[in-house]
Amino acid sequence: MQGLLLSLSLLASAAVGVLASDDLKIDVTLPVECDRVTKKGDKINVHYKGTLKSNGEKFDSSYDRQSPFSFKLGAGMVIKGWDEGLLDMCIGEKRTLTIGPSYGYGDRNVGPIPAGSTLVFETELVGIEGVPKPESIVTKSATDTPESTASAKVVEKVASVAKQAAEVVETIIADTDDTQEHNEL
Repeated sequence: MQGLLLSLSLLASAAVGVLASDDLKIDVTLPVECDRVTKKGDKINVHYKGTLKSNGEKFDSSYDRQSPFSFKLGAGMVIKGWDEGLLDMCIGEKRTLTIGPSYGYGDRNVGPIPAGSTLVFETELVGIEGVPKPESIVTKSATDTPESTASAKVVEKVASVAKQAAEVVETIIADTDDTQEHNEL
C-alpha cells in the first residue's frame, strides 16, 4: 500500500511539474478591462523592452526606437513565448514575460543574446489591427487577472490527473486481488 501511495504522489508531482514549467511565466503588471482580447491571427502592435534574466542586460527595446513592433499573433513570426504570452491581452495592458530557452531562442546565439538564455520582456499592448482603441484605459482588480484564471486551471488539471490516477490504481488493485476488496481508496 505504501508503494501505491508513493506512486500516486510521484504521478501528482509529475503533473504539477509539467503544468508549472520554466518555459513561460506571465506577470500582468497592469491589468485592464476590455471587450476584446488578443487571439491567434490578430495583427498586434506591442512596445517592449527585452533583457537577459542572467544579468539584467538590455538587448532590445521598441521604446528606444519610439516605434511598437507589429506582427501576426500565433503565426510563428516571433518566439513561442511571445505567441503564447501575449494571448488574451487587452489594449493598454502591460505584462512581464519570463521566457525560458525552449520558448525563446533555444541553444543558438542571436545577436547579443547568448545560447540557452532566459529572457525577460516588459510588454505593453498598444493596439490590435481592426479593433478601436478605447477612449480610456480602465484597470481591473488583481483577482480578475489571467494569473488567477491560470491558477484555477492548474488546480483543475491537477485534480483531474489525480482522479485519473486513483481510477488506474483501483483498476490495478481489482485486477491483482480478486478475493479481497480494497475500499480504502
